[in-house]
Amino acid sequence: MSVQLATARSPGFRLSALALAIAVSTPLAAQAQQPEVVDVIGQAAQLEQALDDQRRANTIKSVVHADAIGQLPDDNAAEALQRVPGLSVERDQGEGRFVRVRGLGSDLNSVTINGTLVPAPEDDRRAVAMDVLPSELVQSLSVVKTLTPDMDANSLGGTIEVESLSAFDHDGLFYSLSAEGSHDENTSKNSPKLSGAFSNRFSIGDGVDNFGVAAALSWQERKFGSDNVETGGAWDFDDGARLEEIEQRRYDITRERTGLGLNLDYRPDEHSEVWFRSLYSRYKDDEVRQGLVTTFGDPQLPGELGEAEVARELKAREETQEVKSFVFGGKRQLGDWGVSAQAGYSKAGEDSPGGIGTAAFEADDDFSNVGYSGTRKPRLRAGQDLYDATHFSLTEVEWEKQKTTDTEKNIKLDLTRDFSLSGMPSQLAFGGKLSRREKDNDLDIWVFEDFDELGFSDAQLNLSQFSRGTTDYGLGRFGPRISDRAVKDLISGLNRADFYDEEESRINDFTIEEDINAVYIMNTLDIDDLRIIAGLRYEDTSIKARGTGLDQGDFVANNTSNDYDHWLPGLHAIYQLNDQTQIRAAWTNSVVRPTFGQMFPGFVLDGDEAEFGNPDLKPLESSNFDLGIEHYMGRAGAVSAFVFYKDIDNFIYTADVAGTGAYAGFSEAITSINGDSATVYGLELAYSQKFSWLPSPWNGLLLNANTTFTKSDADIEQFDPDLGAMRSRSIRLPGQSDVTGNLTVGWENDKLSLRLSTNYKSNYLDEVGDVLDARYDYKVDDQLFVDFSAGYFLRDNLQVFFEAQNLTDESYYVYTGKRRYNAQYEEYGPSYKIGLTLTHF
Repeated sequence: MSVQLATARSPGFRLSALALAIAVSTPLAAQAQQPEVVDVIGQAAQLEQALDDQRRANTIKSVVHADAIGQLPDDNAAEALQRVPGLSVERDQGEGRFVRVRGLGSDLNSVTINGTLVPAPEDDRRAVAMDVLPSELVQSLSVVKTLTPDMDANSLGGTIEVESLSAFDHDGLFYSLSAEGSHDENTSKNSPKLSGAFSNRFSIGDGVDNFGVAAALSWQERKFGSDNVETGGAWDFDDGARLEEIEQRRYDITRERTGLGLNLDYRPDEHSEVWFRSLYSRYKDDEVRQGLVTTFGDPQLPGELGEAEVARELKAREETQEVKSFVFGGKRQLGDWGVSAQAGYSKAGEDSPGGIGTAAFEADDDFSNVGYSGTRKPRLRAGQDLYDATHFSLTEVEWEKQKTTDTEKNIKLDLTRDFSLSGMPSQLAFGGKLSRREKDNDLDIWVFEDFDELGFSDAQLNLSQFSRGTTDYGLGRFGPRISDRAVKDLISGLNRADFYDEEESRINDFTIEEDINAVYIMNTLDIDDLRIIAGLRYEDTSIKARGTGLDQGDFVANNTSNDYDHWLPGLHAIYQLNDQTQIRAAWTNSVVRPTFGQMFPGFVLDGDEAEFGNPDLKPLESSNFDLGIEHYMGRAGAVSAFVFYKDIDNFIYTADVAGTGAYAGFSEAITSINGDSATVYGLELAYSQKFSWLPSPWNGLLLNANTTFTKSDADIEQFDPDLGAMRSRSIRLPGQSDVTGNLTVGWENDKLSLRLSTNYKSNYLDEVGDVLDARYDYKVDDQLFVDFSAGYFLRDNLQVFFEAQNLTDESYYVYTGKRRYNAQYEEYGPSYKIGLTLTHF
């Protein structure tokens, strides 16, 4: 929460109406002679509101704002955020999902909705998938990059703040209704979407327009797919970069999104406010994945032919993610004292009620004369027999059922006291927060195999009985398509209890409780043109993890706890050079707990091999330094430059600890461990401007550009059995791109709006494959996405719009070591949408 002083500011720091008018005027004198009519809709309005929020904030932050008709510039929250400086997006099936800030992985950032933390639906992550939030439910998105002591200290890159619609965002009755249809070029499927938002104010008691109601609804069913070829990094670099395995995949997905929001505001007088915020989002995937797995008898070079084992696989599962958030709060100003209190409840979950994890059809014999061409996008070379369904038989079906819940409850209290210090306006703020979080995972797995012993004939198990046509695959030849319904029918008559996999099911069940108690104190002081915010936050963390391990074939309960606390000082300074320009500096400290997958309490000890989570991990601790300048100019105009530096202790990575400590006698022991230190530093540049002073039609031109240059360095180490000693090497932090950038060129008038936008991020380390050998690291190739959108007002309140996404048909490419060696290649194709929006505001 950013503190805004209630007392009058000193003359040098006051943002008077005159100063604000100057700040938003164009730098050309010509505009003073031709005053601009400021629109409240469109690209410029969104930028103008975002820059105004950014300018007034006590923190360094970037903002994306909806305009007066409730439109964000993109389809979901993740894709809207990728337009701001320092941010990049992890995409899933071509759609923006997780957000990275300043090159730091999405698990190192936090997300709040209406002031309360949002938990993560996935069993192993802290990162919140932002695509579960339809843009219609969001009024603004902020990325706070420098935390003040009154904020949770749980982010290294930034805290993403989501604010939903309030009735006090509009003067009176507001509504917006949209209907659209989209077309996916990869699957040639069409998909519908409906959404609406409403708000109005009502008079209660003696007040006038003092009670507000706002509601929003969004529903979408999207059908799409992708084509994939991957090696999983199965290259033998010790023998001339020979390939061991290729897997071709075809994904067909139906994704249904439903979003609901209801917000109530009551302002009985100018000194008091009570609010209720609620948001519900449901995200359901029905996914069918066809797979063709080819394993060479001996690793092969491109163009070579040899024997190969081939299997055809099916995955078919339904998965539903839900996010619920409820916030109740109020504030009151009592003279120089202010009090604010809030209670929040959020619950996220992922439910897979039961589906085919894998259905494997293996070939009766190995195939000969099998090879491949190309190493970046390997294409299988084989004879006709490999594509004949009669050569494959069902050998195994793995059925999975999983439910994950992540619940976060919190209460917080903030008190402020305005006073004068030697004639200078000052405000003391102090308060506390109690947070209780619980992550629970329940996985059940059944493995159906040895079908011949169950009385099934060879004919019943032959793939020809399960295939339904051929698989539509754009990266080469694939062959028969497996019917998930036929597989389900086969196993439906079997006694499921006879096939329960107790080991995999019990080891993956866990409960992790995380309790955080926090208090803070800070003071804000205005000294003429300088604002100083200094404070201290204390956070005490208690973690309890309960799970099950398998120790040489025996199940054992594993209950652990880990307690730690942190003192986190912070100092912010804002200096007004003039009415348009200000300098910002900040020294902050933050702490990020390990992910739930890293703290996983389950383990397996099998002979001299082990794999386990590490509930005793230390949290990441970071000291952060930021310095920058902002200059505001004209309509939607600003230019800024910021440098940042982060000194991180205890960063976490996966390593083999065999040969050390308690695992000295093991040949393999895979777990997560703490590294010593890492550094991240960089430069953010941003520029935006509407060129309203140019002659028509150029006065509708708008430009928004930003780029971020980031570097990071971390040392990892592992015991090398050949040397009999520890060996280390330096890496980039996973997820960190050296360059990210956005460029948007727009044009608009009172009828027509056009926008061409590009989003770029350079390559980054995705995962350390082998601590001792950089050749097996997984890196994601650079990506450049180009999108186009247009809107035209048929009437004052009726707009038709068109959008085209991924016009360059950008792919997702992961490589192993060097860029020419595939780990995963996936392409999606462009998509298009057209729709209508009816508004009243």
